Amino acid sequence: MAQLAWTQLSASLYAERAAPPEEGVDAWLRGAAGDVPQRLTRGIGWHRAIARRAEALAPVVAALDDRQLGERLRRAARAAWDRAEGRDLVLALVREAAVRSVGQRPYAAQLMGASCLLQGQMAEMQTGEGKTLTAGLAAAAAACAGQPVHVITVNDYLTQRDEEELRPLFAFLGISSGHVIGGMTSTERLRQYASQVTYCTGKELAFDYLKDRAAHGPGTRQADLRLRRVAGERPPPTLLRGLYFGIVDEADSVLIDEARTPLILSENAGGINDDRLLRQALALAAEMRPGEHYELHVARRELHLLPAGRMWLTERCLAMGPDWGMRQVREHWAAQALRARFLFHRNEHYVVKDGKVLIVDENTGRAMPGRNWEQGLHQLIEVREGCELSDEARTVARITYQRFFRRYLRLSGMTGTASEGRRELWRDYRLCTVVVPPNVPCIRKTWPTACLADEDGKWEAIADSASELVAQGRAVLVGTRSVAASERLSEVLAARGIAHEVLNALQDAHEAELVAAAGRSGRVSVATNMAGRGTDIRVEQAVRERGGLHVILSEFHESRRVDRQLFGRTGRQGDPGTAQAIVSVADRIFAQQEGLVAGLLRHALARLRAVGPLVLEGMRRRAQRRAERLHERTRKEAVKQDERLETSLSYAGRC
Repeated sequence: MAQLAWTQLSASLYAERAAPPEEGVDAWLRGAAGDVPQRLTRGIGWHRAIARRAEALAPVVAALDDRQLGERLRRAARAAWDRAEGRDLVLALVREAAVRSVGQRPYAAQLMGASCLLQGQMAEMQTGEGKTLTAGLAAAAAACAGQPVHVITVNDYLTQRDEEELRPLFAFLGISSGHVIGGMTSTERLRQYASQVTYCTGKELAFDYLKDRAAHGPGTRQADLRLRRVAGERPPPTLLRGLYFGIVDEADSVLIDEARTPLILSENAGGINDDRLLRQALALAAEMRPGEHYELHVARRELHLLPAGRMWLTERCLAMGPDWGMRQVREHWAAQALRARFLFHRNEHYVVKDGKVLIVDENTGRAMPGRNWEQGLHQLIEVREGCELSDEARTVARITYQRFFRRYLRLSGMTGTASEGRRELWRDYRLCTVVVPPNVPCIRKTWPTACLADEDGKWEAIADSASELVAQGRAVLVGTRSVAASERLSEVLAARGIAHEVLNALQDAHEAELVAAAGRSGRVSVATNMAGRGTDIRVEQAVRERGGLHVILSEFHESRRVDRQLFGRTGRQGDPGTAQAIVSVADRIFAQQEGLVAGLLRHALARLRAVGPLVLEGMRRRAQRRAERLHERTRKEAVKQDERLETSLSYAGRC
């Protein structure tokens, strides 16, 4: 196979790779070498040569009729799938199919990107380079080779939009296609997954995988199902056909950002009839003192009870009734109440909508209906917010994104910001990152960063900049980290009489329309992180003539990739555009920095009207590198814990 055979095929319900943990010298050597060998042998030069040969074949394939083109593509694709020989012909044929079916002629950068995907690599393609069609070319070629394909996107809207947009291409080649989105029944999902090309989100796909394992047992094989059928049983069908070829769009978001938290399939464990215990837990948390009773690390999102805190709980709970008699019970609820109080904040980690607590995806800013925190945490937050209590959830199965996506027989991905995560993508997924040059050079200009002493000054500075640019006839997009930040900026803009649109987890019903319209003259759009993913901003000619779309970053994110992704919303495909970061030393990424030097520096900067660019850049680099290392460590621990749990279940006879 094109992708390194680093695991053996798994004896499972369907085709997938076994992904055992790798430790010791082998793991160290693999990490030390990185993806350098693959980049040297199958780097961008190799893909560029394939794209050039494919373009040279254009007159030959254009002379074929539709039937001949399809037959020739299927023969060539089957021959090229394993050996990667003849891929130039495959790309030339599928390119001609795209011209005839969807009226788009893929350019060289898209052919190079599709070649990377078919090779099982990570293609870094800039925003606006046409990644949707690139994925469609690779998916069509793989399907013609007889491989079931999953194209994984970041939300339901893009899942449905991309599949419908490329359906004519698949239909032209006689390929069935479908999409899976939230709310579909099992029958609908079964029908969609039976398609040769299925578009879906990472969460829906992974949860359906867990449903299959939960329904049949993680150790069940196809042979076992056949024996049960022979014996007269009727085992339920599996939703998925197998994990053959996966193409992950916005792959850094899916494979890195979302991989910090394991996916947990749960079942209803019933409701809490009396919220008295929850209220008592919140009251106890309000009495407990940091540093004495508990230790809190906000940056690491960790909370630990101290020995003095456990003693205090024992004494304090003596007269609180039998519910608090057991040590494990009182310490569990006290710790959960402390977490609910200090680590989960409204309009940042969750929103309250229609009387319900909805978790917000911190990476995209989107609300996630139907998802609950476990072990009573969700119910504690509901009590604090005065909402009706939801039912508790009991864990049925769980898996991390790392362990799930490793199981694909061939995995590939696309994103505009892969370079920063190159090492982790190789270590965790064996994905070699290849930077694809843009079709047209980027002419975006980045203005010097402005740093204010406090948040109020920052919002006023952003309003000043937006007002000035709108008066010039330009369009402005302001990116914020949280719902609360977008609401605060909206208040400042409204007080100034500046017309604007807000896009966050509370106003996300028309997300694509709002983002797509952000390039209109005089338009000011305020959006959380979701603005950087998936939907192109089409800039009006009048705006282009006046300098293009201007993007304002209102706060540095914990990952440099997210900042670069937001700036990538302007200056696409050679358009003019500008971008600027307007931040404050009170922003969370700076406020979370620990240590005497960082504290003294913040204290001094808070008294200054401006911050020197070198000092600011040093603070930003230090803060983001520290946050990135912390998140990487969190992802490693999540994988280790998942492996330990599966091993313990195996010893218990449940695998």
